[in-house]
This record gives sequence, C-alpha cells and structure tokens, in this order.
Amino acid sequence: MIPIVASLLGSLAQNGLTLLSSAIQAKGKEVVENTLGVKIPDNPTPEDVSNLRQLQFEHEERLLELGIEKAKMELEEMKVLAAAAQNENDNVTDRWQSDMNSDSWLSKNIRPMSLIAIFFGYFLFAMMSAFGLNANESYVQLLGQWGMLIMGAYFGGRTIEKLAEMKGKK
Repeated sequence: MIPIVASLLGSLAQNGLTLLSSAIQAKGKEVVENTLGVKIPDNPTPEDVSNLRQLQFEHEERLLELGIEKAKMELEEMKVLAAAAQNENDNVTDRWQSDMNSDSWLSKNIRPMSLIAIFFGYFLFAMMSAFGLNANESYVQLLGQWGMLIMGAYFGGRTIEKLAEMKGKK
C-alpha cells in the first residue's frame, strides 16, 4: 500500500470515518472518488474531515456496499487459504498412509526413528550440560525446534488420521 494512502486510511479511521476508510481499502481511492464525485485530500484538515463526515453520511449506503464487497473478497481469500491448508493436510495424510502400506521397513518406521534420534540428541546435550561440558546453545535450540515439529507432525498427524478414519466409517 502506498504510504500516502496508508496515512489517509489511518487519519480517516482515527476521525471515525470507518466506512469511507473501508471503501478506500476495498476499491482504491480513485474508485471511491469517482463513485462519490468528490476529491478526497491525502492529508485532510479538520474542515476536510467535517466535509468527509457529511459525505459519508450522505453516501452511507454505497459505502456500506463497498465495505461488503471488501468483506466478500476477504472471505473468498480465507476460503482459498483454508482449502489450500486442507489440501496440504490431505497430502500429508496420503503420504503417511502410503508409507504405512509400503513393504519397506524404513518407510514405515522413519517417523518414530526421527523422533527417537531428536530425543537422543536433546538428551545428550542435556547430559553434557549436567556434567559441565559446553553444549552450543544454538544446537540445543535447533534440536528443540525440530523436536516440536516432529512431535506435532507425528502425534498431531496421527490424531488427524484417526479422526479422518472415524469420519470415513460413519
């Protein structure tokens, strides 16, 4: 967003002109100006704010329509993001199910082995610290982050898989 428009939006919102601010966010300043037939100053003075307040009152219905259009656009954007997240979760579940159906011992056990390796590394650094040996803090943090990621994926993923199975059986 252009800094001037961002400043204008902040000024409008601060002065209680939220409908006008929302419409500008949704459609752009030029579209709102053309729709209402008025020039909106970039840095409104108190007199401009008073005039804009009157303008907002007179064109409240049209500004609400523009705000609703903005809300609809945001809702569509959220739907697209939710669908993408669901698709990603489905793909992960499919990969894990494929791993479990494989004949390979390694593909069936890689997740628990990774979790065990991370726990072992974290435990090793904890023991080093307990005996006064210097453990690099960045490695400990990295292992902790990996551990959280793997535990979340392993246990959270298994929960999602179980819920999907239960839903599929109903």
